[in-house]
Amino acid sequence: MDPVIAEQLGRAHPLRHLDDFLTDLANAGISAHTRRAYRGDLIAFAAHHGEEIGALSAVPVRAFLAELAELSPASRKRKRAAVASFAKWAVRHDLLAANPMDRIDTVKVPKSLPRPAAAADVVKVLTAICSRRPRKETPLDRLRDRVLFETAYVCGARASEVCGLYVEDLDLRLDDEHVRIHGKGGSVRTVLPDDRGYVSLLKLYLAHAGYTASPLFRASIDGRGGPLPTTPPTTAGRTTAPPHASRSTSTSCGTPTPANFAGVSIEAVRRRLGHASVENTQLYALLDDKVADAEIRAA
Repeated sequence: MDPVIAEQLGRAHPLRHLDDFLTDLANAGISAHTRRAYRGDLIAFAAHHGEEIGALSAVPVRAFLAELAELSPASRKRKRAAVASFAKWAVRHDLLAANPMDRIDTVKVPKSLPRPAAAADVVKVLTAICSRRPRKETPLDRLRDRVLFETAYVCGARASEVCGLYVEDLDLRLDDEHVRIHGKGGSVRTVLPDDRGYVSLLKLYLAHAGYTASPLFRASIDGRGGPLPTTPPTTAGRTTAPPHASRSTSTSCGTPTPANFAGVSIEAVRRRLGHASVENTQLYALLDDKVADAEIRAA
């Protein structure tokens, strides 16, 4: 049994099967990020259910979700999903006769537009990366951080996708540069880095680091460690622009979208961003009112 789960739940706890559930998720290819989130959510849910797993009903689920009333709909939906996934797994393994989640309504999440980082914030972040840093950091560390952030910006990639890149995912042949990005659910997509300055910076980074294989962005100071964690710091003074904000900024400013680049299909943009549904991509087409205003004035 996972020592953390054993310590927090106890080996005799009704939800002691949690580590088996998480192991099955890992074997199914579910991301480590999702497994960590589910583990935390289910350990929190365990406080509401003290009977055997076969007695799990809708009552403790309702109590758990009621306790989360102050959280955002997106957070409540994820926590409900964790319980629902575990209950479905328990039914499949004959630990539970019926799924209590069939009696619990889903959590509706209002659609909202992505929030890109302002161009000024992007400049501040890049300036901070290149400015004075702690003594233990080397010029290679600063170059690494600059390339990492620009990769998210130019390729419109998620933080986890950028931090998970390997040198083998790059094809830097002249005029045919490609970056292979491993996305959610084991999907793989190819992105064309259409910024010559970025490509030159990437080549400079590889030359200085001497990397020919393995993780592209490494965690240790000497550049010999494993991949960076999925949430590296990108704070400039009081202005914080996380990698996912740069992904949205890339879409509104750099990546072709129906809102600002004629002749590029919404499907092409969906594939570049790795969205499972074109509905998610369509949000980016509505991202910047300034684009629409300019078109109207021009007409």
